[in-house]
Amino acid sequence: MPITFKSQATGNLVMLQAHADALLRLLGKSATAPGIIEVSDMPRVLATLHGLAHELPPVPTDASAEPDAPPTPDEDAAVPAFQDEPVSLRQRAAPLIRLIEQAQAGQQPVVWGV
Repeated sequence: MPITFKSQATGNLVMLQAHADALLRLLGKSATAPGIIEVSDMPRVLATLHGLAHELPPVPTDASAEPDAPPTPDEDAAVPAFQDEPVSLRQRAAPLIRLIEQAQAGQQPVVWGV
């Protein structure tokens, strides 16, 4: 079930419940019940969400790994034009961060589940 974040200062943001719940748990809130982020709480919330980049472990690099061989014509045909890549929680937080920043600039709260 999608969660819709709303603010009178900006448009709505729709997010899958699993992703919204993961972000809201970091903020001490829940996606299963209606909630609000008050303007006075927004600096703390933004600091927490911006801190996601510092909490993630660095991606290990293996300099000894050899590059993959180029695909043969038969293999190339089987590979789709693009491949799904995992999306980190930090990347999923970016639209919510923008929404909160805009709401903060407009001095309006952010609500969900209402």
